[in-house]
Amino acid sequence: MNQRSRIVVSFVVLFVLYQSAEGVGARLLHSFPIQAGLMTACVLAAWPLSHWLGFRGYGAWALGRARRGWSWLAGGLLLAIAAKAAAAWLGLRSGILVPSPAGSAMPSPVLLAALPMMLLSTFVPSLAEDILTRGFWYRAAGIAWRRGAAFVGFSATMYVLNHVYRIGNGPLEWLSLASMGIACATALWRTGSLWAAVGLHWGWNLANGLVDALVPMDIALPAHAPLLSIAANLALTVVVLALGRGRDLPEPRAPNA
Repeated sequence: MNQRSRIVVSFVVLFVLYQSAEGVGARLLHSFPIQAGLMTACVLAAWPLSHWLGFRGYGAWALGRARRGWSWLAGGLLLAIAAKAAAAWLGLRSGILVPSPAGSAMPSPVLLAALPMMLLSTFVPSLAEDILTRGFWYRAAGIAWRRGAAFVGFSATMYVLNHVYRIGNGPLEWLSLASMGIACATALWRTGSLWAAVGLHWGWNLANGLVDALVPMDIALPAHAPLLSIAANLALTVVVLALGRGRDLPEPRAPNA
């Protein structure tokens, strides 16, 4: 099998595993363990597929052991949590969000007990989707991206299309997804490490759970709510452009055979 065929097969395997987590595990079988198992299988399958494509470790997805990879992950995580908190504050101030009369803040002991599962359940899907919609196209696909704007635009489009169960929600939903796709793809392009994108994506998903637990809110203006996410993610993009100035990884075109 030639390299191009391997690339196509690798994408199909990752795509099927990722989509089956929600399509089969959640929607068809209504089973969280099966959903979680399929999502985890997507991340685990990425290892042998990376080797099959001629890379070391998870290198096919730009997840190599970069000098500053863990720093990018931690930094992205904190930035995204801060952005989500700012969006929630702005939503309350503007009336787009209102405190939930039926909800109450989760007690600290309960939150601490739930935090490990919250961390894991937001990290694995974020990593899986980042591999599929960003890391794959940045490195494994073998595309010689010459301009960051081209890669960011393409990757953000793939990210929107990957949300097959949300596309029917309309253009504002697409823009909200695209804004996250732009922020994460920009982080990858500017740093050369997918860990930067994972940090932003994971941080945003984790912050959703933390905000719901700490400050339960209802959406008062549904038509305006996506604007909060769009504004927050565009702000993240600006920050990434300002901070992400150096690539830790070599030019991502040839396998590390």
